[in-house]
Amino acid sequence: MATARRRLVALTIAAALAVMAVLAAAGGAVMLYGGFYNAGATQPHFQWVHSLLEIALHRSVRNHARDIATPASVSANANVRSALVLRGAGLYRDNCLVCHGAPGVAQGDIGKSMQPIPGPLSDAARHWKPNELYWITRHGIKMSGMPAWQYHLADQDIWAVVAFLTVLPALSPAAYDALAGQAGHPERAPRAAYAQPDIERGRLALTQYACNACHQIPGVTGPATMVGPPLHDMAKREYIAGRLPNNAANLARWIQDPQRIHAQSAMPGMGVTESDARDIAAYLLKP
Repeated sequence: MATARRRLVALTIAAALAVMAVLAAAGGAVMLYGGFYNAGATQPHFQWVHSLLEIALHRSVRNHARDIATPASVSANANVRSALVLRGAGLYRDNCLVCHGAPGVAQGDIGKSMQPIPGPLSDAARHWKPNELYWITRHGIKMSGMPAWQYHLADQDIWAVVAFLTVLPALSPAAYDALAGQAGHPERAPRAAYAQPDIERGRLALTQYACNACHQIPGVTGPATMVGPPLHDMAKREYIAGRLPNNAANLARWIQDPQRIHAQSAMPGMGVTESDARDIAAYLLKP
């Protein structure tokens, strides 16, 4: 009798949970397809959603950055007079200020209006270790507007920005203004090039040069866009843009400077390096 009663209770609980799951799924479908969720950036996340995302962010960054060693040069140059910090100040002002602001300097309109809002970095070094700041800067944060700088800043420049962030909490508005003025506008250091193309690097490069914004690319997540032609079965095509015989070298040339090959092409040059273009070509031409 007791066994039968326990079995009945278990079945009742299981049935109730199944009904609740079905109702939750149905409610989610109604919200999704009914368009009731407000996707506008003028409607922030609920506070509990924002807090959960922050918790997930901190745990994720600490996990993925745990094996990154901070260069001795970054720790040794954590003062406002070092050349590394000075370079980082210039790179920060030219690339980060628009979203994050600085002591006494407001972020630009883009940074003010994003959701979730990109916070000021004046105290970032108090909450993140240098290796974590490096990971965030290099890899970005998905669905937050924080870009990945891996394909746009050399590693030494990312560490220079990190070195600057370590001294930023101690800077007054006047000190920041003086430092930024002294830093000027440093040219970005060249990124490391690779001798041999790599398919996996090419897949990542396609996302970091915004190729998937205009093209549907097999194996690359992106919108259902039709601005540019889909890039499936590239290896089977005889010509590139109707002009160049289809091979890895020509495809890399086209990726780097399409308008040099076809002046009327709507495809712009995206600043793709030669090494990255070879990687992208290797991915697109893979069997």
